[in-house]
Amino acid sequence: MSTNLIQTSKTWETPGGVHPPENKSQSMQLPLAEWTIPDELIFPVSQHLGVPAEPIVNVGDVVIAGQKIAEAVGAMSVPVHASTSGTITAIEDRLLPHSSGMTGLCMVLKSDGEHKTIHYQTCENYRLQNPIELVRKIRDAGIAGMGGAGFPTAIKLNPNSNTSIDTLIINGTECEPYITADDRIMQDFAEDIIKGSVLLGFILGEVKRIIIGIEDNKPAAIKAMRAALATLTLTSPDFKNLEIATFPTKYPSGGEKQLIQILTGKEVASGKIPSSLGIVVQNVGTAMTAYRAVCFGEPLTWRVTTVVGEALETQRNSKVLLGTPVEHLLQENGFNQKRSSRLIMGGPMMGFALPNSNVPVVKTTNCIIAPSKSEMPAPLPAQACIRCGLCAEACPASLLPQQLYWYARSEDHEKLQNHNLFDCIECGACSYVCPSTIPLVQYYRAAKGTIREKELEKTRSDHSRKRFEFRKQRIEQAEKEKEAKRLARKQAAEQAKKLAAEKKASATAEPKTADDPVAAAMARVQAKQQDPAAQEAKLKRALDSTQSRVEKLLQRVDEAEGDQRESLRAQLKQAELRFHEAQKKLADFSFSTETSPTKTEATATETVEAESKPKKALKTAPPKVLDAATAAIERAKAKSEIMAKMSPKEKLKSQLTGLETRVDKTRDKVKQAEVDGSEHIDALCLGLEKMEAKLAATQQAINELESN
Repeated sequence: MSTNLIQTSKTWETPGGVHPPENKSQSMQLPLAEWTIPDELIFPVSQHLGVPAEPIVNVGDVVIAGQKIAEAVGAMSVPVHASTSGTITAIEDRLLPHSSGMTGLCMVLKSDGEHKTIHYQTCENYRLQNPIELVRKIRDAGIAGMGGAGFPTAIKLNPNSNTSIDTLIINGTECEPYITADDRIMQDFAEDIIKGSVLLGFILGEVKRIIIGIEDNKPAAIKAMRAALATLTLTSPDFKNLEIATFPTKYPSGGEKQLIQILTGKEVASGKIPSSLGIVVQNVGTAMTAYRAVCFGEPLTWRVTTVVGEALETQRNSKVLLGTPVEHLLQENGFNQKRSSRLIMGGPMMGFALPNSNVPVVKTTNCIIAPSKSEMPAPLPAQACIRCGLCAEACPASLLPQQLYWYARSEDHEKLQNHNLFDCIECGACSYVCPSTIPLVQYYRAAKGTIREKELEKTRSDHSRKRFEFRKQRIEQAEKEKEAKRLARKQAAEQAKKLAAEKKASATAEPKTADDPVAAAMARVQAKQQDPAAQEAKLKRALDSTQSRVEKLLQRVDEAEGDQRESLRAQLKQAELRFHEAQKKLADFSFSTETSPTKTEATATETVEAESKPKKALKTAPPKVLDAATAAIERAKAKSEIMAKMSPKEKLKSQLTGLETRVDKTRDKVKQAEVDGSEHIDALCLGLEKMEAKLAATQQAINELESN
C-alpha cells in the first residue's frame, strides 16, 4: 500500500476542548435513506453567508429540478435552484431556519410529483479547462459551505492574488454530538469526496498537499476513504499528494482554526484567515458537491441530513431535497410531538431551537434533533458566576470567557474587542462546563451583534459626514467662482464705461467720426433707430406675433375642456389686449407719419400753416386698421361662436377634421426633414406621435357617441 495512505506522521494538540457524550450511534444503524418529494417546498433566497439571491421566477411559473430560480447578487452570493419539478405558487416572507426566528423572502413551489430534471452537461476532463471557468461552474451550481457555515465556496477558491495556497484541508471531523451526516457521506461517497478534493486542489493552483482530516471515532468512514484512495492511486498519479489523517476525538476539533493547528501545527493569527498561512479548508460535503457540479453539471439541490432524537421512531441519515419542510422529515421518521421537548437545527452545542417545524431544509442543514424531554431537559436557571475558571480551561481559542462575560453584561464594547471577542467561534464549550449554567455564548452573540451594528452605524455616519463636507466644499467653490465672475463683470463694465467716456471726450474735442469706427457705429445705430421704416417694421412684427398668439389660443380654447378652457380663456383675453395695444401703436405711428411731411418736402409756408393750425390736424381721426390680422381674429372668433353652438358630436367631428389636416401637414414636414437631414427631426416625430394619439382618441370618442 502506498505510504500516503497511512496516518499523517504528526498531529498537534490544541488548547481547551471538552468531551460531551457523542450520541452518534443512534443515526448510524440504518443505511442512507433516499429522498421523498413533499407536496410543497420552500426556498429562502438566503441560504448562505452573504448577500441574498434575487428571484428570477414569477408566481405561476412552471419549473423543473435543477432549474435556477434565484440569481446571485454580487460576489458574496450564490444562486438557488429548484430541487424538483412543479409550479411556483408564492414569493413571500416565510419563517426562516435561523437562530433569530425572523421571516425572510422565500419562493414556494407546489411539486407535481414527477421530478422532471433538466439535462446536465458533463465534463470528461476538467484539467483541460481554466480554473477560473471551474470556479464559475461551482458558483453557478449554488454551492456554499456544507459544514454549516454556508460561506460561498467560490470565494474560498479565489484567494487574494498575492497569496499562494500550498495546502488544502478537507474537514471530515464532524465533532459535534449527534451529527453523522459527514460520516455517512464518507462511507457512501468516498470516491466522489477524494476526486472532489483533488479538483479543489487543482483549482487552487495544484497545491502541494491535500489532507483529509477525520476524527478517530469514525472507523467505518476512515476505512472507506482509505480504500477508495488506494483504488484511485493505482489508476492515476493525480492522488499522490493526498493524505488521510486521523486524530483523537475532542470537541471542537472541527473548528477551522483548530483543525489547521491539529494537522499542521500552525496557528491562524487573531483577525486573520487561513489563506494568510497558505491554507484553505473545505468540508467533505462541499468537495463532493463541487465534483458533481463540475464533472456532471449537477447544481446543489439535495444534501444528507441527520434526523435524530428519542422523540422519533426512526433515527437515520437521509438524502433530503432542499426546500423540504422539517415537518415532512419528522413525519417520515415517526415524530411524536408529545414526547418532544423542542426541535433543534444543527447540533446541541452550536445549533438553535426552531420556533416550529414549518421551516425548510436549506444548504447548511446538516442535522435535525427531536429530543425527548428526558434526553434534553430544560436548562437550569443561571446562577451567579463563582469564578471557577473552568470556562477558560475549556476555551479552544485561548480566550478569557469570564472577562468577556462581565464586559458583555456591562456593554463595555471597547474592552470586549481588546479581549478578542471576535475570535470566539461560539462553540459552546464554556457554557457546557459552566457549573452556574450561565448561557455565555448567548451573551457573546448579542455583544457581537451590537458591535457590528454600531460599526455599521459609524460607517454610515462617516459617509454622511464626508458627503456633507464635500457638498459644503462644492458650494463654497461655486460661490467663489460666482464672486470671481461678478468681479470680472464689474471690472469689465467699469473699463467699458471709462473707454466710453474717453471716446465721448475725444468726439467732443474732434467731431470727425470718419476715423473713429466706434463713433461711426453708434451714429449708424442712432440713425437706424430714427428711421421711420425700421420703426414701422418693428411694430408690424409685434402685431404679427400677438396675432399668432391669439389664433393659437383660440384653437386651444376650442379643443380644451373644463378648468383648462377657463384658464385658456383668461390667457386669450390677455393676448387680445396685447394685440389691440400693438394694433393701436401701429395705427398711431402710421397716422403720425402720414400727417407729418418729410424734411425734403417741407417748405416754409407748410411749416407756418402746420404751426398755425395744430388743432385741426389733431382732430383728424386715425384710420381704422382692418388688415389681415384683424380679419383672421374675427374669423377665429366667429368659428369659436359656431363651435359653442355645436353638439358634442359635431364638435368632435370638427376637431377630427382639423386634426387630420394638421397630421397630414406634420407628416409632410417630417418627410421633408428626413430628406434635408434636419436636426429637428426628433422633435417633429414626437409632435406627430402626440397628434396621431389625439386623433385616435377623438375618433374613438366619436365612435362611442355613435354607438350610444
